[in-house]
This record gives sequence, structure tokens and C-alpha cells, in this order.
Amino acid sequence: MRGAFVALESTVIAHGLPWPVNFETALAMEKEVKKQGSIPKTIGIIGGNIKVGMTKDELRYLSTAKSVMKVGTAEIAVATALKKDAATTVSATLKLADKEGIEVFATGGIGGVHRDVEWDVSQDIIELSKTNMIVVSAGVKSILNVEKTLEFLETFQVTVIGYQTDSFPLFHCRHSKFPVSISVKTPEEIVEIFKEKQRLEIEGAILVANPIPVEYEVPYNELMKYIETAISEANSKRISGKGLTPFLLGRLSELSNGKTLEANIALLKNNASLAGKIAMAMMRT
Repeated sequence: MRGAFVALESTVIAHGLPWPVNFETALAMEKEVKKQGSIPKTIGIIGGNIKVGMTKDELRYLSTAKSVMKVGTAEIAVATALKKDAATTVSATLKLADKEGIEVFATGGIGGVHRDVEWDVSQDIIELSKTNMIVVSAGVKSILNVEKTLEFLETFQVTVIGYQTDSFPLFHCRHSKFPVSISVKTPEEIVEIFKEKQRLEIEGAILVANPIPVEYEVPYNELMKYIETAISEANSKRISGKGLTPFLLGRLSELSNGKTLEANIALLKNNASLAGKIAMAMMRT
């Protein structure tokens, strides 16, 4: 597939945000990509059919449908074989976008290593290690064990680049105590690094850590209080696996009186905009 395409995931539509904010945000992300001259391709599965570039009606359907699966790479075939509706996580979107030749992908935050759980590591990291793509995210969610997540990314040879930042962003927060060793100022620099990885035949994604716009940032100390409460509640309810992140994000929104939800929407649009710029830079090189 040749063109300035940007892949967008659908888990945020079906599981990450409430109706009608989910549908409105899906359209807003596509609009941000188009503003930069690029072409959005939101990816999902409807009735077992893989959709790479959903229509407005399909986006609305996935925003309201019941019993929508949440699939990583490992579950794609389950959804298609059994004719299910499914929303794609970062790993599944990476896999399906790569099959179509798309090289730029915008998401909110990647999955990683969860806190206070003996073993819960997202498929996202494994797929990032194998798939040649530029992935724009606002870092990782503060609900994760950030230090272990960054260690896993390094171990699995995922190239992490800060966009106009020397600090690894934490989704709702612009800064953290974790530095990024590589920082760039322009989309063109990101493309140059990606092209060089291709030339050298070094597999794996470039994870672009793009901080949330400053006006939407939730202060770190305030956010930590909400997270500690939400995680405690999740543990008491024995919520884990694929249901954990949606539960925690929902509780954060409630505890913060909607501040984290507003931040979530802002960072998604911001990432889509940067991905659109990167896709256009890719076309020019």
C-alpha cells in the first residue's frame, strides 16, 4: 500500500472510552491525520471481516456494539474464524497494518508490565519487537510498572525516541523521572532513523514518545492518588487480564471528575496529528 497512511487502533473505540465520546474521538483522530495531508486507516474486525480503514457507519457500529472482543495478535484468528466483532489493541493493529504495508501508527499509550501482579506483560511489547513501524504514543499509562516496562522495551530491542522531550511521558503526564536516551525535534528525523533501520535490516518498531499537550496534563502527584485508589479497588475485585486497563481508566475518570478522560482525548488527537506529519515526511523521502 503506497501513500501517506496512518493506522489507528479500535480498542479505544470499543473499550477505552464511553459512548458517545468514543465515536466522536475516533472521528476526531481521523480528522487530525487528514489535516496533515495523510490518510487515516482505523483498523477493526466486524463479523469476522478485517477492516483496514473503517467507514463512519462501521466506526459507529463498533462504538455501540455489544460483546466486542478485545484482541491482541494472538486472538485475531479467533475473531475472524468465529465471525466475531473485535477491537484491535496495539499488537493486533501493528500486525494487521504491517500486512497492508502501512508504516505509521498512532495510538494513546502502549501496553506494558502491570503493577502489583506476579506476571502480566502485554503482547504489545512482543509485537513492537518484531514489526517494522513507527508507533506514536504518549508513552505508557501511569497505571503500569513504568520501570519494568521500559526495561522490557530495551530487552526486546524496541527503539524508543522522545519527540521534543528528554523525559519519557506517562500518558496523562508530560514528564517522569525516566529519561529517554534519544530525542528528536522533527518528524523528518524520525523518518531518517526508520529508513536507516530498514536499510540495515534491523527489525522492530520505533516507539515515538510524544508528550500530552501541556494544557491538558494532569499533575503527577494528583494522578498517583487516583491510581493507587483504582489499583486497590481492582485488586479487591480480582480484576485482571484484558479487563484491567479499561477498569482502571474508567475509575481514574470518575475519581478525577473527568480530567483524565479529557486528557485521554487530547493526547489521542495529538498523537494522530504527529503521526500524520510523520507519514507525510515519509512520502517526501
